[in-house]
Amino acid sequence: MKEVYSLAVDIGGTFTDIVLRAGDGSLTVDKTLTTPRNLLEGFFTGVNAVLRRRGISPAQVNGVIVHATTVVTNSLIERKGAPTAMLVTEGFRDLLTIRNEHRYDMYDPQIEFAPPLVARELTFGVKERTLADGTVTDPPDLSSINLAIEALRAQGVRSVAVCLLNSYANPANEQAVAAHLRHELPDIFISLSSDIAPQVREYPRASTTAINAYTMPVSQPYLQALRRRLADENYANEPLIMLSSGGIIGAEIAGRHPVRMIESGPAAGALAASFFAEQLSLDRLMSFDMGGTTAKACLIEDGRPLVTGLFEADRKYRFKEGSGMPVTIPSIDMIEIGAGGGSIAHVDALGLLKVGPESAGADPGPACYGRGGTEPCVTDADLVLGLLDADNFLGGDMKLDRRAAIMAMERLGARLGTSVDDTARGIYRIVAEAMASATRAHATDRGVDYRGLPLLAFGGAGPVHACEVGSLLQSRAVIFPPQASVLSAFGTLVTPVRLDLVRSALGLLESVDWQRAARLIDHMEAEGRAALKAAGVAAPDIRISFGADLRYFGQQNEVSITIAADPRADRDPVPIQTEFERAYFAQYGFNPNHVAVEIVNWRLTAHGPDVERRTSGSPATRPGAPRSTRTVTLWDSAREVPVYERNALATGQSVNGPVLIEERETTIVIPPGWRALIDRTASIIATPLEA
Repeated sequence: MKEVYSLAVDIGGTFTDIVLRAGDGSLTVDKTLTTPRNLLEGFFTGVNAVLRRRGISPAQVNGVIVHATTVVTNSLIERKGAPTAMLVTEGFRDLLTIRNEHRYDMYDPQIEFAPPLVARELTFGVKERTLADGTVTDPPDLSSINLAIEALRAQGVRSVAVCLLNSYANPANEQAVAAHLRHELPDIFISLSSDIAPQVREYPRASTTAINAYTMPVSQPYLQALRRRLADENYANEPLIMLSSGGIIGAEIAGRHPVRMIESGPAAGALAASFFAEQLSLDRLMSFDMGGTTAKACLIEDGRPLVTGLFEADRKYRFKEGSGMPVTIPSIDMIEIGAGGGSIAHVDALGLLKVGPESAGADPGPACYGRGGTEPCVTDADLVLGLLDADNFLGGDMKLDRRAAIMAMERLGARLGTSVDDTARGIYRIVAEAMASATRAHATDRGVDYRGLPLLAFGGAGPVHACEVGSLLQSRAVIFPPQASVLSAFGTLVTPVRLDLVRSALGLLESVDWQRAARLIDHMEAEGRAALKAAGVAAPDIRISFGADLRYFGQQNEVSITIAADPRADRDPVPIQTEFERAYFAQYGFNPNHVAVEIVNWRLTAHGPDVERRTSGSPATRPGAPRSTRTVTLWDSAREVPVYERNALATGQSVNGPVLIEERETTIVIPPGWRALIDRTASIIATPLEA
């Protein structure tokens, strides 16, 4: 029987992670520096490394190839998208500038917003009008579109976002505008809000469409180049792309909807965390993903990550809601801060030590990388404290320069009046407190008591810092799954092909227009089935599930629920209201009396067949002994700490901290007062001794 090999590649801001899974569940992994100037260079460097290590050729990779990428995020944050224009209903030209009139800081008179992705001089009004009920009173006036086309040609615009009033209720006018644009400008990229984000709330819809238009000329050629190279090197299958929602879809469709890929990699990490929650029989835990650029936390409830319909991209201030660009697409709900291994430590205007959000990335990287970087980073602090092995970083494939890290700490310490070790300890603790603070907010905002929740740690830097974060969160356990450093890549392999869709249809639940709802759901189902078929899923293997977003009448925000029955067949609003009231109470702790319930959106998910959800760790058969010791200065004084190889630890073996447990791509730090146990899933579970 032919062996089946599946491949996953997750490109992060600093490192690119690769996982090759064989049919028996065994994994071959690699971590290599991301190559920002040509992402495919790092992609294939890592892939070729795992193929060599496994002893197979590209043609033998006959399973799925799944890719999570930062190409959209990078082009958005670095403002390296294409020259983009926007066509709006006449009179709404300043839509992206006015935003929603929300001030993210009421007490800052100097408040600033990031400039819109589309400049005012490239925003054009179109004479047309569609009413809120979908009635078209005025079709698009071609003369106003032609004026815009002349300007687009003159300005060298490559992409256009079309966002007309009430187009979510009837896309006819947007489609007419698009047809005329394609006739006059056949090579231009076009994004329609009725296709990208067909939902109420004009500003989030326009923002989402603008992001899609801005990034499409970058992401679509990238995915096309990836498909060509995989074909040229004789890989058996087309690549699949991880979406922010945790779904997976074909590269061609993903290229037309790049806004769905903004949180591609972090979503994969959350899915991996839910996989291990299932393996460990845990209904609820908090995932902690700390890589080279950022750290993310995600609440796993009932074995699944929470999903939101609205988040912000490219916040000017990470902790200030409203300072970014709203994105109204399904996305795994997580909180992210600029605290990764490459985050730069600095002294602020008050003379206080701060870490991030600026990052040294992969190029030049932290000072210890020896690639020209001189700024002190979190990885430099970890190395100075003895938590990392300078000669065995990435299994020895990459040497770290300890002297360069010390010099970076000396320069920073001179400004603070602190020693090298105290400066490094300060960086370590500030990062942990920042992540713990963000995690508390993430859990509390969702009505969840974070105290006692297990923390599942992964990412290249996550295992180094997790127990410190866990202590601050009062976690009863910190879990380190196998291959923790590349877990986000692994997460793409335990997720079926899936597409989440949403359509707005405002109205009271008690008087729903079921015929209109059926038409919307029919349209979503057809779109979902077509997308999954394009991703290689056979029609009989596609299943459909339903959901809705509801609120009490007069409220602004909705609560998402799952609907058990097909609303087209079972037109009973009572079960829907009952489930909404249950979900609302779980989130807010009460239900208003005698208030009507309003439905805002219908949701539909098209699922492919379940994938094999297993992995095989490789613990030793007999308890292992320390390989060596290393001087660690993280705690009160210098200590000689035993160093174990992870693969030398046997199932059931426990070790008391302080101890370092090394694997090729990361180091697990078990502090004093903690015990680490290797469990049946090959995970390492660390618990405070007093617990």
